[in-house]
Amino acid sequence: MVEIIIYHNNKKMVKKMSIEIKTVDKQGRMVLPRKWRKKALKKTNLVLVIEETDGLKIIPFEKADLTKFFDRIDLGIDEIEDWTEFEKKFYGRNRK
Repeated sequence: MVEIIIYHNNKKMVKKMSIEIKTVDKQGRMVLPRKWRKKALKKTNLVLVIEETDGLKIIPFEKADLTKFFDRIDLGIDEIEDWTEFEKKFYGRNRK
């Protein structure tokens, strides 16, 4: 484990990271460290690979759970009986 000290706007930031040299095969594959996989890929086997100007960044990818936002918006309507009428009121115009 290596500690990198960064000074930004007169603030000291310490970043801990592990550094390894990996082999990339002819198809561009490499093995991600087992310790990182166990920690970061608990719920998924998908990763985002972000290409930056000076390298790659690999981040675990998890689909967002949007259900926590359900029933959270107040449209000022108790009940929607007629969807067409609701759209007219909501959008303020006729939709085709």
